[in-house]
Amino acid sequence: MGKATAEALAAQGAQVAILDREGSNGKEVASAIGGTFYPADITDFTGVEETLAAAVTDLGGLHVIVTTAGGGTAKKTLGRGGPHDLETFRQVVDLNLIATFNLNRLAAAHIANNEPEDAERGVIINTSSIAAFEGRSGRSPTPLQRPASPVWP
Repeated sequence: MGKATAEALAAQGAQVAILDREGSNGKEVASAIGGTFYPADITDFTGVEETLAAAVTDLGGLHVIVTTAGGGTAKKTLGRGGPHDLETFRQVVDLNLIATFNLNRLAAAHIANNEPEDAERGVIINTSSIAAFEGRSGRSPTPLQRPASPVWP
């Protein structure tokens, strides 16, 4: 989803910065579309703030951000080995909820610096997975999607 979004934005003439994990294919995608890759772990809340600031500085501003980071687990709430461990659930919440909100608030602060254009300063687009609505019996619902966040001014 992140790759397709980045390609579509670049095809429309947008400058694209991809923030993604170091081991992802984000660097190759950025290279293929003439964008820039910034290694980032979205759950490293301080690190992603610094990385986003660097990307915004390099791009000269921020007008749109699309978040596609997410992931989940397929553990039962209660299995043969006992209850679902809390740490795994906490990691899923940090990734899918806290990290997305963190990126939104940071992006909003950058977007607020823009001069209005047609009464708008920018837009934040968040994506999610159907897994939130189509969970499996006995399991805690968690979105399942691939991390990548294209950013462009």
